[in-house]
Amino acid sequence: MKAIRTLALACAVSAVALNGALAQTSPGTSPTNVYEPKSGQEGKDVVWVPTPQALVDRMMKMAEVTKDDYLVDLGSGDGRTVITAATLGVRAHGIEYNGDLVELSKRNAQAAGVADRATFERADIFESDFSNATVVTLFLLKALNLKLRPTLLDMKPGTRVVSNTFDMGDWKPDDKIDAGGNCVSWCTAYKWVIPAKVGGTWSLGEGELKLTQTYQMLSGTITTNGKSLPISEARMDGTKITFTAGGQRYTGEVADGKMNGQTAGGQSWSATRKS
Repeated sequence: MKAIRTLALACAVSAVALNGALAQTSPGTSPTNVYEPKSGQEGKDVVWVPTPQALVDRMMKMAEVTKDDYLVDLGSGDGRTVITAATLGVRAHGIEYNGDLVELSKRNAQAAGVADRATFERADIFESDFSNATVVTLFLLKALNLKLRPTLLDMKPGTRVVSNTFDMGDWKPDDKIDAGGNCVSWCTAYKWVIPAKVGGTWSLGEGELKLTQTYQMLSGTITTNGKSLPISEARMDGTKITFTAGGQRYTGEVADGKMNGQTAGGQSWSATRKS
């Protein structure tokens, strides 16, 4: 998909990659014939415009990428986000609708020396399976983010989603940053962590934990010793649950229909899903 994407390469590789892309042309081809995307050019669903490399770099930090991650960029444009991730040792993949941009991305990755970690395919993001990603990046319009939202929420809990400029409507971000410096446009990024689905009723020893979930935010009650107490400051962070009840802070992990954790006072607690 021809999504909005950054023009610049990661600072350390930009000049090498662009020069390398020119060198990758076939014999007898003039450099003036090398495909160059133009800011504002029409795409399938959005136009393509540049974004500051400083923001791309900060998006990587925001996502807390490591070499164990698999990053998928939806609408990868000329591949700059994927290549930036690859220079950090991350295995990264770009899905892009424009075939010219895909080929340019491959040349840039080759020139940057990261083609073994930065891969690209021509495809429609709405018809692609990226469920094995641990990090998803995108620079789309809000309407497209909302269209993708159900798919993202069904991904593995703990997956990080980072969007350049556009949010997810009433799904509030877990974090927000800007590019800093002299950035004047396309300077903001948002992050969400896919929450485990915990809404429902849980057995808590001889008591009960009832949870209502709206994205990562929780509300509900905890019943112990026949007394029902409201919970507050309740939320999910991937598979981690935290809430306060009766003046006690609870933290725990959710996996396979069970919760296990400790209170701030050091007491262990566990719960099993009932419904």
